[in-house]
Amino acid sequence: MTMTPKRTMLAPALLLALATQTAQAELPGLQGPQHFGFTVPDRQAAVDFFVDVIGCEAFFTIGPFGPFDDDWMVTNLNVHREATIPAAHLVRCGDGTNLEIFEYTAPDQRTEQPRNSDIGGHHIAFYVDDMDQAVAYLKEQDVKVLGEPHTFTEGPMEGLTWVYFMAPWGMQLEMVSVPFGSMGYEQEHRGRLWDPRH
Repeated sequence: MTMTPKRTMLAPALLLALATQTAQAELPGLQGPQHFGFTVPDRQAAVDFFVDVIGCEAFFTIGPFGPFDDDWMVTNLNVHREATIPAAHLVRCGDGTNLEIFEYTAPDQRTEQPRNSDIGGHHIAFYVDDMDQAVAYLKEQDVKVLGEPHTFTEGPMEGLTWVYFMAPWGMQLEMVSVPFGSMGYEQEHRGRLWDPRH
């Protein structure tokens, strides 16, 4: 591929900038994410979905926690004084981090799911080897898939295919796949994002 002189001059600067975007400070002893926690309206229904539909493995349950007579919930979890946690479940999905699935009660509990555009909005993305096969499977399980898979054709995410789907309780989830093995950023960046395939 022929590059213009301008691009040729910028390439070393770009590489240097990308190479220096590593941690300048670090939490002592940092190894990486250990779990991702979220709250659902029905903990057992959520665990059943992740195990029976997605294919995760359930490990154990903890709780209940509360009610407490003091400010333990406020001090330690930043929730209402009278909040309780009937239980939380730990599951793991393939070669990924753990999911900690909570059910809470609280006098001031908000029950609407945040959208991706809301502050606090979030989603979990699952890597799949064959996007078409995975989408067909979800539809067979009556899981709502949002639109059709899209593939990035340029930029740092070039080569990645994605599609969102919805958990039965309204939580946003995603599937991603990189069928050709690599993403665009790998052309210019020495580091690598975490990948469940490696």
